[in-house]
Amino acid sequence: MGYYLTTAIAYPNGAIHIGHAYEYIAADTIARFKRLDNHEVFFATGTDEHGLKMLQAANKLGISPKQLADDNAKNFRDTQLALGSTFDRFIRTTDEDHYEASKAIWRKLEESGDIYLDTYAGWYSVRDEAFYTQDETEVVDGVRLSKDTRTEVTWTEEESYFFRLSKYQDKLLELYKTHPEFLGPDSRRNEVASFVASGLKDLSVSRTTFDWGVPVPGNEKHVMYVWIDALTNYLTAAGYPNDEDRLSKWWPADVHIIGKDIIRFHSVYWPAFLMSAGIELPKRVHAHGFLFNAGEKMSKSVGNVVDPIDLVDAFGLDTLRFFLFREFSYGNDGSYTKDSIITRKNSDLANEYGNLAQRSLSMIAKNCEAQVPQPGELTEDDEALLAMARAVPDTARRHVDTQALHLYVEACWKVLSEANRYFSAQEPWKLKKTDTDRMATVLWVTIEVVRIISILIQPVMPDSAGKILDLLGVPEGVGEAGAKVLPTATDSGAGAEAMAPVTVSAGVGVAAGAASAAAGIAPMAAASAENGVNAAEVDPRSFAAIDFPLEPGIPLPKPVPVFPKFVEETE
Repeated sequence: MGYYLTTAIAYPNGAIHIGHAYEYIAADTIARFKRLDNHEVFFATGTDEHGLKMLQAANKLGISPKQLADDNAKNFRDTQLALGSTFDRFIRTTDEDHYEASKAIWRKLEESGDIYLDTYAGWYSVRDEAFYTQDETEVVDGVRLSKDTRTEVTWTEEESYFFRLSKYQDKLLELYKTHPEFLGPDSRRNEVASFVASGLKDLSVSRTTFDWGVPVPGNEKHVMYVWIDALTNYLTAAGYPNDEDRLSKWWPADVHIIGKDIIRFHSVYWPAFLMSAGIELPKRVHAHGFLFNAGEKMSKSVGNVVDPIDLVDAFGLDTLRFFLFREFSYGNDGSYTKDSIITRKNSDLANEYGNLAQRSLSMIAKNCEAQVPQPGELTEDDEALLAMARAVPDTARRHVDTQALHLYVEACWKVLSEANRYFSAQEPWKLKKTDTDRMATVLWVTIEVVRIISILIQPVMPDSAGKILDLLGVPEGVGEAGAKVLPTATDSGAGAEAMAPVTVSAGVGVAAGAASAAAGIAPMAAASAENGVNAAEVDPRSFAAIDFPLEPGIPLPKPVPVFPKFVEETE
């Protein structure tokens, strides 16, 4: 099963900030989740390097726009890697194949009769790379601003090619009505539908006052207006226009992950361009909200712009990744503080997750010969907790498919909370004096639940979840927490490695012994076997491995803390 997702491509005219990181980590989490769920994934991201504001930024520095783009694109790429992003293609709009793709789609729009030459006169925002009507602007303190984005606009008059956007108004409204899943969250779709219903005007799609862009085919005194150029990157990465096999494999995209500030371009202009060009539409566009620093919008002038790497250095990468989806409803705006990150690290990670693993594994090390314990007959409480954990994969899939990443994480943490209550109620530290068999069963159930949740939470916290799985004796997988394709997938053709099938330790599954079967812990493995799946054929850390419980008798390493509490240094 193939899955193609993208982030928006960032303007590399400044430093990367936490807002960029929010989007990159979200997309990476989805990519890892899909790979661990046995999808062949293609994940594209990159930089949008043309346009007037790039030219102006370069001029201020006394360098060429290409030099600025080269320097800053490298920074964006390196920062993504530092955030754990596992993209397959980092596309730059200065790439040669992207120039060809942009020219190809322009010709398609011309062939449809949707491009014509005229003169543009109106308000233009350099920062937004967007034109606004008089009604969409207002004067504040002597400066005319876009009402929507609050960015300064200037009056612009020049010859321009136009795209017949007005022609697609009814088709777009029909799209939102018949395919509501095309745009999420629902509140964003309603906003966009209202905007389109209010009336669409034809769109200026070229400029002549600067030359930093893709030349218009047949009239190179014009360069393409940045949004035709920029949006086409999603097609370029998928092989458009020359690699038909690749294009048929990956297009249409399963989801574009973007910020809410560019939703109009992705849910109005982009589908209209594709309709005109006769190209299938992406399946979904998801627009997330903004992150605010202690309730304030981040701004260079205010001095509250946060480098995500500073947060990684302070709290750890996995803590930051977890915090972004545990603290906020993905899709809505969110506000964070240093204290809120510390609270999540100490309560959710150190206490509910790390401490549960540490307590249960320490008891096993001391009382079960440092081996996965042999459970006895399972009680209703045992079965209820295991059933709750085993239900999370399907719940998580539903949430990830609608980009409700906070609900996916919440589903995992509900199980951990219940597991902590179970552990406290069962009191295995008392059972070791009165009923060692029951103690062993409680410990087995607890670490089995920790195993299931650790497998499922790898996309969010690849390193930390991996360390927990190490402590549970789960063999290393070839998927590296979803960073690479799984054994049953093939090479994506853009940087992902093709993996040969591997044989893993029988420790992934329950031994086919009478004692295990009598204990009631083999049915899931048996069901998988009936469906033609064998433990030895499954990546031990993939979602498929959830069906193969821990095997009693597997030796376990000495337990060590994985989530130490954050203690602020004092002088």
